[in-house]
Amino acid sequence: MNHNNSNNLIHQRDRRVLSLPAVHPCEGISPNTLISSLVTLSQNICNYQHSFFATQRRNAREAIRQVSIILFFLLEIQERSLPIPQSTVLSLSELHFTFQKIHFLLQDCVLQGARLLLLAKSNHVASLFQSLVRAVATSLDVLPLHEIEVSGEVRELVELLAKQARKAKMEHEPKDEHMSKSVHSILKQLEKGIEVDKNALKEIIEYLEIKTWNECNREINLLEEEIALECSNCNEREHERDAPLLSSLLGLMSYCRVVIFETLEISNNREKSETRMSTEMITSVNPEDFRCPISLEMMTDPVTVTTGQTYDRASIKKWLKAGNTICPKTGENLSNTELVPNTTLKRLIQQFCNDNGISLSKSTNRNRDLANTILPGSAANAHAMQFVSWFLTRMLAFGTDKQKSKAAYEIRLLARSNLFNRACLIQVGTIPPLLDLLLCTDEKSTQENAISALMKLSKHATGPQHIMDSNGLKPILTVLKKGLSLEARQVAAATVFYLSSVREYRKVVGENPEVVPSLVELVNEGTTCGKRNAVVAIYGLVLVPRNQKRAIEAGVVHALVGVLGSSEKDELVTECLAVLAVLAENVEGANAILRTSALSLITGMLQTASLRVGKEHCASILLSLCVNIGAEVVAVLAKDPSVMPLLYSLLTEGTSHAAKKARFLIKVLQDFSETRASGFKGSSVPQEPSLPVW
Repeated sequence: MNHNNSNNLIHQRDRRVLSLPAVHPCEGISPNTLISSLVTLSQNICNYQHSFFATQRRNAREAIRQVSIILFFLLEIQERSLPIPQSTVLSLSELHFTFQKIHFLLQDCVLQGARLLLLAKSNHVASLFQSLVRAVATSLDVLPLHEIEVSGEVRELVELLAKQARKAKMEHEPKDEHMSKSVHSILKQLEKGIEVDKNALKEIIEYLEIKTWNECNREINLLEEEIALECSNCNEREHERDAPLLSSLLGLMSYCRVVIFETLEISNNREKSETRMSTEMITSVNPEDFRCPISLEMMTDPVTVTTGQTYDRASIKKWLKAGNTICPKTGENLSNTELVPNTTLKRLIQQFCNDNGISLSKSTNRNRDLANTILPGSAANAHAMQFVSWFLTRMLAFGTDKQKSKAAYEIRLLARSNLFNRACLIQVGTIPPLLDLLLCTDEKSTQENAISALMKLSKHATGPQHIMDSNGLKPILTVLKKGLSLEARQVAAATVFYLSSVREYRKVVGENPEVVPSLVELVNEGTTCGKRNAVVAIYGLVLVPRNQKRAIEAGVVHALVGVLGSSEKDELVTECLAVLAVLAENVEGANAILRTSALSLITGMLQTASLRVGKEHCASILLSLCVNIGAEVVAVLAKDPSVMPLLYSLLTEGTSHAAKKARFLIKVLQDFSETRASGFKGSSVPQEPSLPVW
């Protein structure tokens, strides 16, 4: 990979910084092919001579110098088509292996976003350069130069280089060493809960030439990526060694971004687009919310305890069996050990897995992701996040309009990163001033930042309670209904979803006369993302029977059927079907669906829906229509020759829940056909004993 692409490496890396995954050339490689590959690799390394190295400048220059000399040797062999003895293949292969590692190391040294990490590990980086230069010397020592007919001048250069490489000392540069010690000193202060000296921090930032908010943010993004890569690829011993340092550096750079860089600068059009789109692409469902707080694995059977927190059944039962009587997430005492199935969350998990081809049994074998745990990773990171949270709260309360907008944006980013950040931000009291900011600003971007931050915080276990206790429903609904931008309204819908995901708030939210009509309006007017946010929020609300009537009166059925007939987005269509399946379970909802002439549309989707869960919802709707309306619907379905084969297909290919629906619907249609000659009455449609609520 050419060094000119280093700017993009952070977005496409598949290896960790300072991992050097070189591969030996195959044993049967021809000498000419090996020389050709060595020339290309050497040229790529020499291209780094004009690159900027924030650290390891002297060591990098020396490594590039040595490779450039060897390149003269290789080019002479290639250009003069000199015969290459087979005896040179072994040493040239080792040289190729070492050059690969040098190339990887130089890539990392110029990688944007890795400057602080390399400074903190500067001793280790210097030792890598030392070992690689020694490896070059070893390869040259065993290279039978006398068997290769190169010019005397080139031979002397190579021999001299071999001697220099054996004696070369790739030492820790004094400036790097001083700044590295300063970094570790600041981390030790943070570990003790001592706030960072801003001047010392600025000295480090200036040394690394991190000049803008964006450059600082790249450092944070890379550290987060490193943590994710480490947790997915490394063994437990490596994890224990590197994770605290990575987490500490992450906390330090987060502090820098918030406190040192007071101006939010966007350096190019691409980053402007990414900043703007970061909220537009918000969906109301985050896969990380599907992890059990105890095991940190995807939940297969989510259950809710008396504190309102949800865990995987197996994990919480093991916790209780061990004699624990408190909620693992909140620390509150459990009034009893009753475990209530969370059917809403289970449906969302199943849908997510079906949509993304994930097997729940396989997902439980995945490694834990430190970035998504409730732990800070290190004491330094924990204290840094506390200082950052206090600083942002002060900015929200006493800052200028520009400072308040930046504070809201920072909270939005930090709350997206991990659960611990959300807990800190909520604990210091960021929610009340964020709610105030929603209504006291005339700037679209400020309102978007504030509602996005609140949406992220509402995903935390205690977030909905803090919002509701701060009378936050009213300002959020104001944004949902009259937000300064469509984007803000769409994020407000996602926030309503998280509020209504808490059982005791579902009724309160639904009783507000403005909520459902505003969500229905968004279903009609929003982008695909906005429609999804609104539909899923409606789904959470209609799980309360009283809210179903309000939704029907607000025109939700007509809006959802409109989406079914116009959208090509499988996920959105499936979510609309899920809401209709709930509404169809009562007579009023069934009649509303029938009045929209949606019967033929839903019957057709039983065949055309690309997602299995969508077909399942179709079967559920059709069965509810048969049960609640009767012969009028049954007669239409019985006349459609495509329905019965589709139902039999669902019996074998669907879930047990889908098979139950299909089996009962088949019985209804068969009974109708058998009794049609004697005069079928709607009242003869059998009543399903219990229609499970999704």
